Amino acid sequence: MKSETNKITRRTFIKEIGIASTATLSVLSEKTSANNNISPKLNSDNPSKPNILLLMTDQQRWDAMGCSGGWVNTPNLDRIASEGIRFTNCVTTSPVCVPARLSLATGLYPHNTGVWNNQKHKMSPNTPTWMQTIRNAGYRTSLFGKTHLHPHSGDLRKKEDLMNSYGLDDVDEIGGPRANMKTLSHMTAIWEEKGLWEAYKQDYQERFRTKPHIVRPSPNGLEYDADVYVGQQAKKYLETYKHDNPWFCWVSFGGPHEPWDTPEPYASLYDPKDMPSPIPRQPVGDRPMGRLDQLRGKRRPDFDQGDVAKMRADYAGNVTLIDDQIGEILATVKERGELENTVIVFCSDHGEMNGDYGLIYKSNFLNGAVRIPFIVRTPDTISRNITKRTCDSPVEWIDIGPTLVDYAGGQLHHKQFAKSLSPILNDSEVSHREYAISEISQEIMLLNQEWKIALNKDRIPYLLFNTQDDPNETNNLAGNPKMKEIESKFKSKIMDYLSETDSK
Repeated sequence: MKSETNKITRRTFIKEIGIASTATLSVLSEKTSANNNISPKLNSDNPSKPNILLLMTDQQRWDAMGCSGGWVNTPNLDRIASEGIRFTNCVTTSPVCVPARLSLATGLYPHNTGVWNNQKHKMSPNTPTWMQTIRNAGYRTSLFGKTHLHPHSGDLRKKEDLMNSYGLDDVDEIGGPRANMKTLSHMTAIWEEKGLWEAYKQDYQERFRTKPHIVRPSPNGLEYDADVYVGQQAKKYLETYKHDNPWFCWVSFGGPHEPWDTPEPYASLYDPKDMPSPIPRQPVGDRPMGRLDQLRGKRRPDFDQGDVAKMRADYAGNVTLIDDQIGEILATVKERGELENTVIVFCSDHGEMNGDYGLIYKSNFLNGAVRIPFIVRTPDTISRNITKRTCDSPVEWIDIGPTLVDYAGGQLHHKQFAKSLSPILNDSEVSHREYAISEISQEIMLLNQEWKIALNKDRIPYLLFNTQDDPNETNNLAGNPKMKEIESKFKSKIMDYLSETDSK
């Protein structure tokens, strides 16, 4: 990172434009009391329902936090983790946006929904969701940012009825970075009014005509950055919230999704020389092929010397920008006197390769794309003296839904396959799942605490890693005759699970 002098300059700059600095955002409680017998659900001594804050990013790697990887400054996320549980083995249900988000809303897998990749898919307004259940439990529900539960086109302001049907009462939805070139929203309407939208479109198009991984700040600047917009809209909503109902607020940032266009001063916050080196591309060897091999052929970027380090520094700056916005939201909740009685979940929909294996973006089963940051902090986790604040049990990101429903005092009645984390929040040594799965393009991956295996479309293993001996996934054992028994064992588990989770 930059020197302390540069940090102070950044803080001064932020203060001048009215955005809180990381130095002022330590708003979570300083102390916890020892009580190891409190249920993870509502304490009988405090029967009021907790508020619920769901914080979500787009395309954030599992290691892109101070508390997980150490190369990104995220004091607010670190503080949430210090008062909650950080799940170290959480995988997205699909390492690409549309199927992952659809699975989150429904608790169903891509093999249930039939949505295997990014495509124009509109979730039916009749689809049962956990958001509806939370609303039915007495909550006022809200959404600020991106959902991608329907095609991001046209005017999102005219689709609020659809969002209401999904279970969200108060909505300010935006598209992702690409959709923001053509999709009207409250945010892009402001961009147009300020004369910024055309410059944004031209900048985005020019990037992909030349070098998609080019690093340069957005022409919108910090004040009109999409992540700042989302954070500030959520903050204002909570500042003025006056309903009698407890609130559920879903804050869904569009970053740190590409392009690498973090605004200043965050763009210069990290020195590329301080970024971790990417995992080098490994030889394919004599093994079956799958989607990863297709990506290596079709999406291999032409990196110049230093490109990856610059990308990672810019990416880290975007994550810290979002962390600062989260800090402002937490400060608002604290000012309302509600922080101690608020459930907070932080997660991302999938990761970003950021140069690992010579790749950018996601859409594969390697750690950079499929593992995500996942933290749960509740009124109970801050009231108990928990010595181990991490959990290594496999977790799937769809488990968010039933967990939040539990804390809302609701109950899911529709068929779905997500599992509440409530039991494990009381005892992080409990095994939540034997394994977690992820799917894309009709391929499927299984991860337990020792092995990761992926089957291609023909249900043949083409990735096999011992996660204990090879955490960086540099030794692919698929196709090795000595691994035949391991491959057969986990392939059987996968096929059995597909049968067990058949929703027809």
